Amino acid sequence: MTEQPAPPRTLEWTLRILARLPLPVLHGIGATLGTALTHLPNRARRIAEINLHLCFPDREDAEQRRLLRDALRETCKTALEIAPVFKRPPEQVTAWVRRVHGHEHFERAVAEGRGVLLLAPHIGCWELLNLWVAARQPLTALYRPPRQPALEPILLAGRSRNGARLLPAGPQGVRGLLRALGRREVVGILPDQEPDGSEPFAPFFGVPAKTMTLAGRIAGRSRAVPLFAFAERLPLGRGYDLHFMPADPAVADPDPATATAALNRGVEACVHRAPAQYQWTYKRFNTQPDGTRLYPTKRRRRGG
Repeated sequence: MTEQPAPPRTLEWTLRILARLPLPVLHGIGATLGTALTHLPNRARRIAEINLHLCFPDREDAEQRRLLRDALRETCKTALEIAPVFKRPPEQVTAWVRRVHGHEHFERAVAEGRGVLLLAPHIGCWELLNLWVAARQPLTALYRPPRQPALEPILLAGRSRNGARLLPAGPQGVRGLLRALGRREVVGILPDQEPDGSEPFAPFFGVPAKTMTLAGRIAGRSRAVPLFAFAERLPLGRGYDLHFMPADPAVADPDPATATAALNRGVEACVHRAPAQYQWTYKRFNTQPDGTRLYPTKRRRRGG
């Protein structure tokens, strides 16, 4: 078994220090940093601008600018709140949940005894959602290992503190999810990352987006109940609201085009509830059917 590298000591200390700050202070700092990003040339702002223009082409320029500003603020809040979510006692973190919208959907899905497929888009504080669910039901979740291997121990330790089992994306991980569903447990997938391989394109806000078939294949094979879920960040650091929303049964359709279209419609429905809190700085449309490049490429440094 390969031993994981130790996380950078500086990062560990930074997380521990930030975790001591009150949530309203962290979110205030995040809002300030996000506002600064709005006024400075930077890669995150450019990607968010492109995504927002693609997804909301009918919005007026002033509305686009407000949404861009709010999205960058929320992005910075997401980065800073990782510290307390990963380092504070889990019961303190889950106590920040103020309301649970659609809780009856989650309870009904668990009670059906078929297992629950939790589809959690990158909206708000998805790390808190993980802790909240794992405190109530056995949870197994897929994750994509970070590009910097030294960050993986921090990720795994933070996400597994309430007993969640984390499996790296891949064939073995998928088999682990199916076994967990066979035990009638909850499994979690982030459904809105661009997948590898020859996956199909499906509309996402009317734009072709390479979309995973994994969620549909798992739902179809296991007969698990699919639910969308996310943790909405409340203003002024007041905490979070959780949302559980039934998924269209078509996400389990054997036709990949039908299943992926239903999956993306479900993600869209979540985004419409908290549009500024979606991960707009992610290159969701990086691969296009005709090879078009929608995002700027990194400039290579000349050797000298």
